[in-house]
Amino acid sequence: MFCNQCGKDNPQQSKFCQACGATLSDSSSGCSKAGKNQSVIFIVVAIVVIIFAGAVFALKDKLFKQKVPGSLAAASSSVNPKNSLTPSIILLISEQNIEGPQRAWWASEIDLSATESALAQKIIQSGFTVLEPSQLTQVVKKSSAFRLLDIPDGESVKLGNLARAQYVIVGKAIASAGGRVPQSNMLSCFANISAKIIRVKDGKVLAYLDAAGSTVHMDAITGGKEALSKAGSDLADKIINALNNDSVK
Repeated sequence: MFCNQCGKDNPQQSKFCQACGATLSDSSSGCSKAGKNQSVIFIVVAIVVIIFAGAVFALKDKLFKQKVPGSLAAASSSVNPKNSLTPSIILLISEQNIEGPQRAWWASEIDLSATESALAQKIIQSGFTVLEPSQLTQVVKKSSAFRLLDIPDGESVKLGNLARAQYVIVGKAIASAGGRVPQSNMLSCFANISAKIIRVKDGKVLAYLDAAGSTVHMDAITGGKEALSKAGSDLADKIINALNNDSVK
């Protein structure tokens, strides 16, 4: 019980202050109890705030570690893990649609072509891994020799080694327009692909392949794209067969 006169803390049942002799009232006791209660509340709130802050920090640290690899080696292994049992493939098929320029993702800032997209879909479904352009951007930028539309076999093998791929498929796809379909406004479109499969570890060409596709469409560009996709799907079956034969050996 605190004294209202001098502030001395006296025993709870005291009638007079042991320091100054002043009479101790019930209000002094009430103030004393209120002060103690406020102190307890402050301590509890402080503990809760500290625990909450620690939990938030731990959660942020965990999320950061999940998003950021511990090293460059870890980052590159996420692209093509060394212990992966699935053979990795790089598609290098340049493409030229009707009335358009010849283009390739490794020679300019574009994604997989219509031909490569059709190839990739089937090849992945068959159990192989197709490396995307975004996974190879930094590797391609290391050498200007990789950024040629007609990339030589030797350079494609180097690219495969740097990306730790097992196979590189190099080729060219061209779409062209035929005549109008009689009694309609539809246009005949055709596509042809020639390609070869190169085994990276020894640079050997496993197979020379070709495929064709055709369609009709009102728009030449769209029709050419559809024809290229059909040719790519046809070529994918031949590639899968050649890769499976090589895997058995």
